[in-house]
Amino acid sequence: MHSKIMYVEIKNNGLKGEGRISRVSLSKTGKTLYYRNRILVPTKGSPLKSNYYDQDTLEDFWISSAKKDGTDSLFPSIVYVDDDVREEYWTTIRSLPNEVSKTSFKSPGKSKAQREKIEKGLRRRQMDNGWMPS
Repeated sequence: MHSKIMYVEIKNNGLKGEGRISRVSLSKTGKTLYYRNRILVPTKGSPLKSNYYDQDTLEDFWISSAKKDGTDSLFPSIVYVDDDVREEYWTTIRSLPNEVSKTSFKSPGKSKAQREKIEKGLRRRQMDNGWMPS
């Protein structure tokens, strides 16, 4: 099992949740993720607001690779960086070694145009998947 630094957002409150840069362990196939004593499995279909859920509590999560430009969240929000990954995150992923002491940053999120494009693509995929020839 190998691990990776990823953006993890728990979606307890609908669209926006607390975002963290954390170390996540991946299963052999890379589909199941292990995060803070949780087992996260992929959500079925083409989700927009969450792509994993906790198999025990059914809580929704958005998990993605940490972005070099810090635009990890869908909406503007504060993102916290775990202590155990802070140095590697700021030096390797963000290439900002002077920021190593920062424990959080403001993610600008995606622009309104980017969010609308994502949502439009999702609706189109859902319509295409729902249509079956007779």
